[in-house]
Amino acid sequence: ELGVERRFVPESCPRAVRPGDFVRYHYLGAFPDGTRFDSSYDRGSTFNVFVGKGQLIAGMDQALIGMCVNERRFVRIPPKLAYGSEGVSGVIPPNAVLHFDVLLIDLWNSEDEVQVQTYFKPDKCPRTVQVSDFVRYHYNGTFLDGTLFDSSHNRMRTYDTYVGIGWLIPGMDQGLLGMCIGEKRIITIPPFLAYGEEGDGKEIPGQASLVFDVALLDLHNPKDGIAIENQQVPESCERRSQAGDFVRYHYNGTLLDGTLFDSSYSRNRTYDTYVGKGYVIAGMDEGLLGVCSGERRRIIIPPHLGYGEEGRGKIPGSAVLVFDIYVVDFHNPSDSVSITVSYKPPNCTLLSKKGDYIKYHYNASLLDGTVLDSTHSLGKTYNIVLGLGQVVVGMDMGLQDMCVGERRTVIIPPHLGYGEDGVEGEVPGSAVLVFDIELMELVSGLPEGYMFVWNGEVSPNLFEEIDQNDDGEVLLEEFSEYIQAQVDSGKGKLAPGFDFEKIVKNMFTNQDRNGNGKVTAEEFKLKDQEVKEEHDEL
Repeated sequence: ELGVERRFVPESCPRAVRPGDFVRYHYLGAFPDGTRFDSSYDRGSTFNVFVGKGQLIAGMDQALIGMCVNERRFVRIPPKLAYGSEGVSGVIPPNAVLHFDVLLIDLWNSEDEVQVQTYFKPDKCPRTVQVSDFVRYHYNGTFLDGTLFDSSHNRMRTYDTYVGIGWLIPGMDQGLLGMCIGEKRIITIPPFLAYGEEGDGKEIPGQASLVFDVALLDLHNPKDGIAIENQQVPESCERRSQAGDFVRYHYNGTLLDGTLFDSSYSRNRTYDTYVGKGYVIAGMDEGLLGVCSGERRRIIIPPHLGYGEEGRGKIPGSAVLVFDIYVVDFHNPSDSVSITVSYKPPNCTLLSKKGDYIKYHYNASLLDGTVLDSTHSLGKTYNIVLGLGQVVVGMDMGLQDMCVGERRTVIIPPHLGYGEDGVEGEVPGSAVLVFDIELMELVSGLPEGYMFVWNGEVSPNLFEEIDQNDDGEVLLEEFSEYIQAQVDSGKGKLAPGFDFEKIVKNMFTNQDRNGNGKVTAEEFKLKDQEVKEEHDEL
C-alpha cells in the first residue's frame, strides 16, 4: 500500500495541495536498499507538474495531496501505483517499490488571483495608488518557500515605476493598487501573472509563484500640482505675498514617508529668497504665494515641480517633497516705510523735522513678533538729531512730523533698515523691522546748514567783541568763550543734540580760512555774508 510519512510540517500552512494544482517540488528517488535512481537536486531544478491529472505515477499523484509549501514527506510507493511489472528500462526494474523524499517548494492553481495581505496601514490615508500613478517603494521578493531572490533594501534604493501601464509584471500592477503612503502589504502572485513558464532567465525559475513584501514610500501623478494645507493663519493678515516679494521663512523638508532631508531650523537661520522669479524650485515658488507673515503651511510638491527624476543630495529621484514652512516676514524692494499712528495728542502743533533733537522710547521686533530690543528695558530714551543719519534711513523717515506724546508703529523694509547683512547677533539679514514708538521730548533744531543762530540783532562790531584783547586776531579759546556767553545769556542758540566743543571747533575752522589757527577780521564773515558773496560771483 501507499505509505506517507510527514517528516516536517511548517507551523503555518495557509494552503495545501488539491487535485488540479500545479506544484514545484524537489525529490530524491531511491530503492528500498537505498540505491538512488533519480534526484531533482542533481539537475538543479525542481520537478514541475499538475497534480491529479495523470501526469505523475498514481502513487505520487496521491502522495502530494494535502501537502503544504515547505512540508517534507517520505513516500513509499508500491509497484502497482508506480511502474508495475514493466518498470522503466535501464532505470526502474519490474515490480520495484519506490521511495521518494519530497520537499514541496511551490503550488498554485490556474484559477488563482493576486493575493493581498495588508499588515500595516497608517491611520490617515488621504490618497491611494491609482492607474497611471508613479510610485516609489521598497520590497523583499521571495518564493513561496521563503527563499529570497531580490531586495530593494539590499540596493539601498527604492523601486520607482508607473503603475497600471505595463511597466511591471501584471500581478504587481494589480497588487499595488489602493495602497496608502506608509502602508505595508504582502502581495502573492501566481506565475501566469508574473514571469510565467520561462521565468526571468536569472533568479526566477519558470512557473514560480512570487511573494513581495512591499512598503510604499511615495506616490504622485504626473498631472499633480502642488497641494497646500494651511495649518495656522494669523487673525490679522493685512498683506499676502505676491510675485516679486522677498520672503524669509523657516522650513522642515521631509519625504512623504516622513524622512527628514533638510531643515532651516538646524542651521538656526531662515531661508531668504525672492518669490515667483525662479530662485527656488517651481513648486516652492508657487507655494509661497499668498502667505501672511506668521503663517504656517504645509506645501506638498510632486517631483516634476521639485527635483525631478535625478533628485538632489539627500533627496532621491522622483520624490514627492513635503515642506512645513513658517513665514517670518516678507517685503517688496519697492516698499517704503509704513506708518500707523495709534495715538495723537489733542494739542499737536509742533512737529518733528530734520535737525530737531528728539528723545523717544521704542519697542523693536520682527514682523512675526520676535522681540529685538526695547528702550523701556534700559530705562532711558533713545536720543538723536533727526535726519542726519544717526539712525537707519527708515527710522529717520518714520520719526518725521511727529509731536510730543504721539505714539505710532513704523514698519521698515530691510533696504531702509539694516539690509542684507543685518546686525550680527541682533538683527537678521533682510529683516523687516517693526518699531512701536512714543515721542517723549522735542527740541527744535536750527535751519539746515546752521550750527548757531542769533536770537536777536547781530552786533555790527561782532569781530571786535569776540577779539577781547584787541590784537586783531581771534583764537579758538576766545571764540569758544564768546559763543558760550551768548548761549548762556540767551542771545544765541546752538544746534541741539551736538557736543558743544565740536560745534564751536567746527565753526571756528570754517572762519579760519587759511588754517593757521587764527581768525582775522578779513577772514571773519557771517553765513549770510558768505551766501551774498557767492551770489555776487555768479
